[in-house]
Amino acid sequence: MLAGTISGIVDAHVQQWNPRRIPRSRNPVARGYRFVPKVGDRLFSVAVPQAERDYVLTPHIIGRAYEPRHYGADIAPVAQVVGVGIESVVVSESYWRLGDVEEPDASRLAVGEINYLQGLPFGVGVAPTLGAVMMRADPRAEGFETRLDVQRTLSDRVRGIQVTATRHPDPKVRSAGPVDGMLASAEFLSGVEKVAARGLAVEVFVYSHQLYDVITLAREFPDTTVIVDHFGCPVGAFGPVGLRTGTTAAARADILRLWRERMTSIAAEENVVVKLSGLAMPVLGYGREPWGNIGARETLTQMIGPLVQHVVGHFGASRVMFGSNFPIDKPNTSIDTVVASLAEILEPWGENMLGNVFRNTARRVYGITAPEHARAG
Repeated sequence: MLAGTISGIVDAHVQQWNPRRIPRSRNPVARGYRFVPKVGDRLFSVAVPQAERDYVLTPHIIGRAYEPRHYGADIAPVAQVVGVGIESVVVSESYWRLGDVEEPDASRLAVGEINYLQGLPFGVGVAPTLGAVMMRADPRAEGFETRLDVQRTLSDRVRGIQVTATRHPDPKVRSAGPVDGMLASAEFLSGVEKVAARGLAVEVFVYSHQLYDVITLAREFPDTTVIVDHFGCPVGAFGPVGLRTGTTAAARADILRLWRERMTSIAAEENVVVKLSGLAMPVLGYGREPWGNIGARETLTQMIGPLVQHVVGHFGASRVMFGSNFPIDKPNTSIDTVVASLAEILEPWGENMLGNVFRNTARRVYGITAPEHARAG
């Protein structure tokens, strides 16, 4: 599908972590897995809220390490399926938590995070190179500017910040953002000024009903690239999620109708780029089994096809890029299935679309140079 069009794929959304090496959140499953995995399995169903369980489906995902060798094993079949492999990645999350610690400790942890990522063996063996890093951050936080500058000094791959602002009215759907309307708040926009002044990008993860906040952000900083993760994430679009989201066909149709309207509006902002990532996220409503809720590639293609076509039809080839969102999507499907499904959907749009979505847009947006194994890691 992709051979002869591009030399390799850029995966623009990969997550890396290791519970034994990094200061994770106070999640008891993660703590249990650090020592006895079976303890984490037992804790998962009793100590973790439904919203968290439905988001990751299995404690294996949050409790076990996921680093370049694990990712390398997951992408091994990609080249056989689409003709080219994954050559480089953008790391958008390592799940370090600064919490409410005082500034000296927060700065130390920020340094530890970038050192952890840079020390991972990207470009070694089956692992692709590390093309760019988006540092998880809250522009409202005290000391944000200092931490950002320290991280940029330590790594020439830092291209901006990643902000998770997800909030949902359904109490059983995971809300990771600290407050409602964060992206459009004066305090947040004031912090983003520091990002814009440095020529960096702002990457945001919101649910579909929050997408109009992205328009406010994009208009406030028209010269700053704003990246929307997980194609705007219409929670419950494919099935029931949480307490009452997507429980009927009519409800799911309404979720998708509102998502289409908001994505169409956002497309008018020329500085907004969309990631076709998280295409198999559990929170979309695929099911709640620990593994394999989607099944065959044909099923995934049928489900995401209309959504992908809507995105590329409004944003065009130069403002859309692929991301696997692994390992969060791993319980539902494999990376090669996602890549092949997406390539099949986009193939009728031609080589320009395929080349941009799978490689060129990410390289331009994140300033990724040609992969050089000698520089990786």
